[in-house]
Amino acid sequence: METFVAVADLKGFAPAARRLNISASAVTRLVAALEERVGARLLQRTTRSVALTDVGERYLAQARRILAEVEDAEATARADRARPSGHLIVSAPLMFGRLHVNPLMSEYLRRYPEVTGELQLSDRTINLVDEGVDLAVRIGHLPDSSVVARNVGDMYRVTVAAPDYLARRGTPVTPEDLAAHDIIHCSSVLSSNEWRFERDGQPLRVAIASRYITNSAEAGVWHAEQGGGVTLVLAYQAAAAIAAGRLKVVLADFELPPRPIHIVYPTSRLLSSKVRAFVDLAVETCRWQFTANREGGVNPSSPAP
Repeated sequence: METFVAVADLKGFAPAARRLNISASAVTRLVAALEERVGARLLQRTTRSVALTDVGERYLAQARRILAEVEDAEATARADRARPSGHLIVSAPLMFGRLHVNPLMSEYLRRYPEVTGELQLSDRTINLVDEGVDLAVRIGHLPDSSVVARNVGDMYRVTVAAPDYLARRGTPVTPEDLAAHDIIHCSSVLSSNEWRFERDGQPLRVAIASRYITNSAEAGVWHAEQGGGVTLVLAYQAAAAIAAGRLKVVLADFELPPRPIHIVYPTSRLLSSKVRAFVDLAVETCRWQFTANREGGVNPSSPAP
């Protein structure tokens, strides 16, 4: 099963043989034996490529899950307090991962030299088991009950603009005032053309007409810094620009309650020492509290040194 997964991941028998440190002929025999055992062809082979069959696609997801459970069971059986070892794969949102999870990963690898690490940055919500990921950092409420979640912080969304833009165009006092402003819409933060606020505890939605649309919060924040208009982003995405005075928070009294930041891992997994150590380190060293204040700023916190 491990050989089959290696062939599927590397899309070839020869690279799988190199990873497993066995001969290519041994890889061929093992995969053939597995196909005979399950009674179905799992891989389509040509002289130039290897591809999964439909049955192979389904079997691969199950194989990853089984192998992960075996690895966790063996790690737990060896010793509950064993020093973390093995390969840890962490998934995180692109910008948040680069700014905040990457320093955490670096500290983790410094503390636990027997672990090799892999940080996958993507704004796509992945299936941890199917993609062989040990744990993920996620911002927002979690509809997925198949994961165990540990809260490690809170995140506001903030509406911001450059001081010179506000001097030229005026400062919006209510969400409805946005109709008179140039809007920079970051579709990675809000997919719809409505910005959401709260007034007196009641939800408020404001339709916006965008002057500039981007799927990159970094691009949207940069354009706002140049005086391009008003944008709505997660607090950490604009924290540096706000702290430096390049952006100013507006409409803080209308912001929604903060969204939680979680570290999640699959419920189907026994909690291995490498995963437990990462979660414990995050709780110990990270102060991920990105809260909007009423003086027009953001109070960001980051991993402790």
